[in-house]
Amino acid sequence: MMNQKYSHKLQRFQELLVTTLLGDVPKIAFGPQLRRLLYRNLFTSMGKDVYIQHSVEFINTSAIELGDGVHIFKNVRLDAKGHPNNRIYLGNQVALERNVDIGCLEDTCIHIDDQTFIAPNVCIAGPGDIRIGKQCMIASHSGIYANNHNFADVSLPIKEQGTTRQGIVIEDDCWLGHGVTVLDGVTIGKGSVIGAGAVVNKDIPPYSIAVGIPAKVVKSRISKELIKINQR
Repeated sequence: MMNQKYSHKLQRFQELLVTTLLGDVPKIAFGPQLRRLLYRNLFTSMGKDVYIQHSVEFINTSAIELGDGVHIFKNVRLDAKGHPNNRIYLGNQVALERNVDIGCLEDTCIHIDDQTFIAPNVCIAGPGDIRIGKQCMIASHSGIYANNHNFADVSLPIKEQGTTRQGIVIEDDCWLGHGVTVLDGVTIGKGSVIGAGAVVNKDIPPYSIAVGIPAKVVKSRISKELIKINQR
């Protein structure tokens, strides 16, 4: 146990040392090239042609894997701390725009597959597992939260009642509009479009167009007919 704690502290010291020395080196000073060279030793694995901009924060890099051609822009935060089984995986050509915050809590796997784009100011958080498929587009200010607080007992503060964690799946080729919220236990089917500002609290079938709070399917991408919401 002591050796494990020491190992974690040493790893965190290495992360802070490297990111502090190189984290704010700008592009004009060959910052991305230096970061790509020296960050490689921090991660579990790191593919070729990875681009990491300045002012990025990584926590528990031994649980983070980066595929080929990953782009991570400034002020992104990847936090895999909290449990030895935590894992963050970014597939080939995944792009994380400015201020994206991805965080594990306990025994959490966050998997973002190839060629998916995450726009600025998106939050993705466990503790439930989260899987985002290939070629998805997540618009800015969206939130993907794989947990719910229990609140049935009014004699206890909500924060003391624990949480549930069912996990979230967003299948391939989905587009989430600006400010979409996806709640725990949801699967969004392949090829679906979620309108701006929607709150998704139930499964969405493949190739659906869903809007509203809570999100309801209004159209199928493989049908020309609108679905009447009041009949669902």
